[in-house]
Amino acid sequence: MRQVPVTVLTGFLGSGKTTLLNRILTEQHGKKYAVIINEFDELGIDDQLVVSADEEVFEMNNGCICCTVRGDLIRILSNLSKRADRLDGVLVETTGLADPAPVAQTFFVDEDVRARHRLDAIVTLVDAKHVLEHLDDQDEAVEQIGFADVILLNKVDLVSPEEADAVEARIRAINRFAPIHRTTNSAVDLGVLLNKGAFDLDRIVRDDPHFLDTGHHHHDHSDGVTSVSFSIDRPIDPQKFESWIAMVLRLHGQDIFRSKGILNVRGASQRFVFQGVHMQIETRWGTPWRPRDARDSRIVFIGRDLNGDWLRDGFMNTLA
Repeated sequence: MRQVPVTVLTGFLGSGKTTLLNRILTEQHGKKYAVIINEFDELGIDDQLVVSADEEVFEMNNGCICCTVRGDLIRILSNLSKRADRLDGVLVETTGLADPAPVAQTFFVDEDVRARHRLDAIVTLVDAKHVLEHLDDQDEAVEQIGFADVILLNKVDLVSPEEADAVEARIRAINRFAPIHRTTNSAVDLGVLLNKGAFDLDRIVRDDPHFLDTGHHHHDHSDGVTSVSFSIDRPIDPQKFESWIAMVLRLHGQDIFRSKGILNVRGASQRFVFQGVHMQIETRWGTPWRPRDARDSRIVFIGRDLNGDWLRDGFMNTLA
């Protein structure tokens, strides 16, 4: 069964999500996307652009459809799967203050949803002009950056290049791994956002073997959200690893927004890949190691008040 790629879109009120969704629903980009939002009215789309509407699905004249989440996301997705052969992708917008985790976790836990969809990326929209104040006084703004696979730094026309660089440096201190795209009026090539496989660690590391090479960093930011990563150049024991990661997420999963890793498991010819959002974790076998690969195991945590030394020692104890 073909899996439709799903992008989860998050970002603070005023960051430009509505503008972005309007572009997707109204521009002639030649793709058929489904957009899932809370209320259609919030978008303020000219009614003449709507070709047909039933209770909660609006069909646009550029071929995209927009659904409102009146009920449950899982039910909406199963309704959409009837049209799945015609869809290029699905976007789910989370409201301004929402933590994107519950939406992302839907793609880990529900078997039917997983069979028909794959989580492609969590995209966070950031308002270049106001984000620094949000980061100083709103935990949610920091968390949304921590969750992201891709970041759109929007409204860069309203700040100087130096200010944009300063914002980018602050974002990097929180999340070192998400590519940052600078935009004005949410104008972005949708190819940057949709169907990128940004959640697929196996693919990313295949394209960029050094993606997770960053060593251990400490940032003394008052917001306390940082990224740490470690690598081991010897094989690990899968049982030891499973019990260790389960313990870490049980104790600290609320404060760990994202965990991800590519592991060299003793005796296995394929990479072992895992992705976590809070306590929910998804594991699978990835691509085979190639003869020239450095078979090191690498792991990343992005979260609040991470104890890097404790995490590193625990990871080291999973060696075969």
